Amino acid sequence: MHPLTALFLLALAAAVGLRLYLAFRQGRRLRAGRDRVPEPFRAWVAEGVHRFAVDYALARLRLEAAETLWTALLAWGWTLGGGIELLTGAWRATGLDPLVAGTGALVSALLLGGVLELPLAAWRTFGVERRFGFNRTSPGLFLADALREAALVLLLGTPLAAALLALLRGAGEAWWLMGWLLWSAFTLLLAWAWPALIAPWFHRFTPLPSGELRRRLEALLARCGFRAEGLYVSDASRRSAHGNAYLVGLGQQRRIVLYDTLLETLAPEEVEAVLAHELGHHALGHVRRRLALGLALSLGAFAVLGWLAEQPWFHGALGVATPSPEATLLLFLQAGWPFAALARPMAAAWARRQELEADAFAASLVPPQHLAEALMKLYVANGEPVVRDPLYAAYHDSHPAAAERVARLLARGRPEPAGI
Repeated sequence: MHPLTALFLLALAAAVGLRLYLAFRQGRRLRAGRDRVPEPFRAWVAEGVHRFAVDYALARLRLEAAETLWTALLAWGWTLGGGIELLTGAWRATGLDPLVAGTGALVSALLLGGVLELPLAAWRTFGVERRFGFNRTSPGLFLADALREAALVLLLGTPLAAALLALLRGAGEAWWLMGWLLWSAFTLLLAWAWPALIAPWFHRFTPLPSGELRRRLEALLARCGFRAEGLYVSDASRRSAHGNAYLVGLGQQRRIVLYDTLLETLAPEEVEAVLAHELGHHALGHVRRRLALGLALSLGAFAVLGWLAEQPWFHGALGVATPSPEATLLLFLQAGWPFAALARPMAAAWARRQELEADAFAASLVPPQHLAEALMKLYVANGEPVVRDPLYAAYHDSHPAAAERVARLLARGRPEPAGI
């Protein structure tokens, strides 16, 4: 067995084993704490609400375990199982120009990957989410979303795939650097265009109506010196009962988006606190750092890919008997999943630290109890359990535990909690 084959199989087994073990720990912790609300939250969360959140989390854990096994099986099937060899060979057999055939192989692999993920997506939407009352997506809308995603792959993925293959075939040894520059430009363009040109394919966005909430939010933006293209409400309730808010876009295309479900759940001062938190990510440079880190990591990935593409053993060690530029890209994408899964805790820890910094920023602009109230209402409304296994949370969670966030906020000003 080639060392790379062994390394890939070892990483695949380690990633699957770790994720399943952590899911087991979290499930055990949830079941043990199902009938008793943890002490810090007894004034905030009713026992029936707590049990509902635990049951919902257990159902999602079962889905998560299935997703882990399915993703690992696909990674093996595409590589050592011969999937990439079969797909690229079928496109070569068409007799098309090599660049056209290679582009077809890449795009069809992306489309096929989306199709293979549909059964689990349907389980999540029409099984888990519907069972617990969160799903509002009809089968027709579910299918329409899948078709829209496929259309985006064709419209955006086809020219990008063709350009990367053209560089790999004709740009010499420095193709990977030029490929990274192309990828970086594509990433920045997508971030800029998403709010106004792409997101409306999936959601309807309407300007936030005049009234107390708009006045509060505009005053908050003025205090922060933050400029946005507009304040919008998204029709998220067409798909889910979960609430959220976010800032998206670059430059003059930045938008503030509030889910209509969020507005149904929170009072105006609590929505203001949530927005203050999101503004904190921008004011503290989190968005720029995430973008810079993503580009830096992609530079490293392209450098490794450029080196691997020149190694005669790379393709054969991962199940491809006939090397080609398109097979190189597909192998790198598919074989990278277990290594990325093992590196997740570092990214999660960085994200949790930034969330606490954004909380502190928000607490400097609005009464901290407003954000504490908003967080607890959102935990309840979104069915998030306040019971977490520490190792599971350290691996998975991009946000700190509810107890830590609320305790930090209440330490700045202690309100009487409102029962939820």
